[in-house]
Amino acid sequence: MKKEEIYERLNNVFRDIFDDDSIEVNENTTSNDIEDWDSLEHINLVVAVEQEFGIKFNMNEVTTMKNVGEMVDIIISRMEK
Repeated sequence: MKKEEIYERLNNVFRDIFDDDSIEVNENTTSNDIEDWDSLEHINLVVAVEQEFGIKFNMNEVTTMKNVGEMVDIIISRMEK
């Protein structure tokens, strides 16, 4: 799967979780860029991304991800296995 496809699918997940059809994530998107992205929504987002891509993040990944680009890198590495 190409990065562009992953970002398209992530856009849909983010739009659903944050109920905002205008969200467009990119590799530099962080919680500071999305108004309602707090710690509770972060958990909801992680679960939704895991379900969307059929993967599981480990706790270290969940707590150290700095931006959506890092999330995409983890998704790619999981899907290659």
